[in-house]
Amino acid sequence: MPPGAPIGVGGDDFEAVDLDAPAGATLLLYTDGLVESRLRDGVTGIEQLRERLAATAQLTGPDHSPPLEALCDDVLDMLGPGDRDDDIALLAARFDGIAPSDVAYWFLEPEEQAPGRARRLARRALVRWGLEELSDSVELLVSEVVTNAVRYAERPVTLRLLRTDVLRCEVGDDSPQLPSSGGRGIRTRADAGSSW
Repeated sequence: MPPGAPIGVGGDDFEAVDLDAPAGATLLLYTDGLVESRLRDGVTGIEQLRERLAATAQLTGPDHSPPLEALCDDVLDMLGPGDRDDDIALLAARFDGIAPSDVAYWFLEPEEQAPGRARRLARRALVRWGLEELSDSVELLVSEVVTNAVRYAERPVTLRLLRTDVLRCEVGDDSPQLPSSGGRGIRTRADAGSSW
């Protein structure tokens, strides 16, 4: 992974990385307080965390992932009394997987016509999924975020719609600047059938 500023620290450029996550994969995000203390350095702490996660995974077997709450509890149990020098934040997520038929993905050249093309592509996907009632809202959203991305992009912009229990729209560009409240990097979702 390319080095970058910690999550939530603004002002520094970053390089986005896409990784495939197979169904059932678990992602664990944590602050350095979990792996670093006066009693151990970060490298040792990360290795201990890996060993703890591997041992926990063996208890449930290769076909069954441990429940997330139990996994977090087990990870936090590795901390000793002298290991709580810093605040600790821990977030675990599991990827259930999305069927390919529930994903629509396109590359759009960063040009003036991109928002119109994005609206047409999104409309076709919604018709295919039987979600025509969301067309007006989705087309407006797609038009806004693609327009914004095209302003900053030098390479093709990505547009992805994901249909699960909600409809999610993701737009990505190659700008290394952190998203801000000015509109860059908006990700949104809505329950199928509800308004945005």
